[in-house]
Amino acid sequence: MHSVRYEPLAVDPTGARRGRLHTPHGTVELPTFMPVGTVGGVKCVDVERLEGTGAQMVLGNTYHLALRPGGDTVERLGGLHALSGWRGPMLTDSGGFQVFSLADTRKIDERGVRFKSHVNGDVIDLTPERSIQIQEQLGADVAMQLDEVVQLPSPPEAVHSAMERSVRWAERCLAAATRSDQSLFGIVQGGLDPELRRLSAEGLVALDMAGYAIGGLSVGEPAADMYRTIEATAPHLPPDKPRYLMGVGTPDDLLESVERGVDMFDCVMPTRNGRNGLAYTAAGPLRVKNACHLNDQRPLEEDCPCVACRRHSRGYLRHLFKAGEMLGGILLSIHNLTFYQRLMADVRGAIETGRFAEFKRERQGAWAKPPSQEP
Repeated sequence: MHSVRYEPLAVDPTGARRGRLHTPHGTVELPTFMPVGTVGGVKCVDVERLEGTGAQMVLGNTYHLALRPGGDTVERLGGLHALSGWRGPMLTDSGGFQVFSLADTRKIDERGVRFKSHVNGDVIDLTPERSIQIQEQLGADVAMQLDEVVQLPSPPEAVHSAMERSVRWAERCLAAATRSDQSLFGIVQGGLDPELRRLSAEGLVALDMAGYAIGGLSVGEPAADMYRTIEATAPHLPPDKPRYLMGVGTPDDLLESVERGVDMFDCVMPTRNGRNGLAYTAAGPLRVKNACHLNDQRPLEEDCPCVACRRHSRGYLRHLFKAGEMLGGILLSIHNLTFYQRLMADVRGAIETGRFAEFKRERQGAWAKPPSQEP
């Protein structure tokens, strides 16, 4: 028995799914967006304000936490929930994607990955077994298998090899897992090749894992290729297990992927863009630093419940960024996370009423207005 369980609730005519993920730390309404708390904290947002955004589940990163403060330290401090103060469900990435980004300093073979720490240059061995050991020390509700990620495009033989190795590593991760209160998700690889994606999915589904992620996307390929790959992969995943698209993405990406049957998402985009002065709104992205906001007394969004919109004007937010005040990035990060959570709540409502296609068309139409229409 897995410690997390997917409960199906509704399927829209488009194929969009409405469900629930039951975990040891609470229930998550799906589809959902997970804020990224890489080192145990979401950048610029404390846990109380994070709860206020409507976030249900938070992602932590095994690679970064293993380097600082270390798995042993997190375990001594009571695990990632106690360390971070987040009481709800959590998921930890395996570290595979971060190792992928260290292409110049890594060596991959069947045993695992050897790389140099970006913190102090130490040589580190990350095997499937070690990844699970660290994730068990962190204690999140969901752990991810260690997988091999390749750049796109890559030679077909490299994509094929990485896909097959990732399935073998999934078996080793399952064999290494010991915690009964933690569930393991597999990661489907295979680049943009539908046949490799099918083979990967079938190999992982045979292992009866608690859930399945679609990995190896959002690594440089065009959005249309990503959507086609999701479309080719989802039918090979079991309908009674959660589906997680890793590291994606923009509001458009969320809607397109939900339509293709995805339940869970994570991305640094809301907070990273917030720190750089971009706010997401129902009318499309708004660049707070633009001169047109100098004397603007309106909030970012009239009906948004976040502190940035309830208490502050666009003119004030612009002033904070122009003055180099870090509060600007904090407020926009809170707003953007709130926007994402409100969007996902609206997505869930649209699926429940069977009108997701209409909802998607309306939202994307509003976002597509040219910037010149921004007041």
